[in-house]
Amino acid sequence: MLIDTHCHLDAAEFDPDRDDVYSSAKVGAGVTALVVPAVERANFGAVVSVCREYPGCFPAYGIHPMFVGRARPEDLEALREILAREPAVAVGEIGLDRHAAQRDDALQEFYFVEQLKIACALDLPVLLHVRRAIDPILKHLRQIRVCGGIAHAFNGSRQQADEFIKLGFKLGFGGAMTFDGAKRIRALAATLPLDSIVLETDAPDIPPRWKAGQRNTPADLLPIAETLAQLRGLSLAEIAAATSANAGMALPRLKDFQHNTEREKS
Repeated sequence: MLIDTHCHLDAAEFDPDRDDVYSSAKVGAGVTALVVPAVERANFGAVVSVCREYPGCFPAYGIHPMFVGRARPEDLEALREILAREPAVAVGEIGLDRHAAQRDDALQEFYFVEQLKIACALDLPVLLHVRRAIDPILKHLRQIRVCGGIAHAFNGSRQQADEFIKLGFKLGFGGAMTFDGAKRIRALAATLPLDSIVLETDAPDIPPRWKAGQRNTPADLLPIAETLAQLRGLSLAEIAAATSANAGMALPRLKDFQHNTEREKS
């Protein structure tokens, strides 16, 4: 059993063949659950639709830092409303991004802080976008104590990783880990406590080594998991069991929703 803790299955890149992509992940690669995070108010509906249509897909709702330029304060109320109305495993994808040259840091921080407050009020974990912004994100997490979550696509130092773990977070590893040149990420994947790691694809983004320059898919989670197994000297079964358990710890509602889905099938 594998859990993809970050997969944008609603993305337009999957419009031509979403059924096949989903089937390849579920049947071909043994991905039993996929967490589908929203990135802005405009795609809340698409995430709802995908998660209703495809069993084993579970939604998160949030405003991504790269989309705050077209967000409005009333989008925060829309976020509260959909989290109250629709089952969700987390608030996300939210965070900060200091990579893009053209960005509004203050606006990013405003939406990040407000969404952390929403997560606190609803007792929901968060899915964090942390690109080149780990220290300011940690600062806000120390001030607004959400109930954990996942630092998606983690690419920080061991010290920063330890700080996230202290705050109750798991760290997401995916395609970047599969490149031989990604020495820091691979060293972290090999040496961090196993109970701190979850797997993800971020499909269609962050393709692994064998998909460089191409579209990533959730079926690639299987060879990504095999890479982690090789780095840690463990079996694939051990990695699948551990990372799936970790996902359930980071996103407690995921276990509840999976149980309900299984009961509906029976």
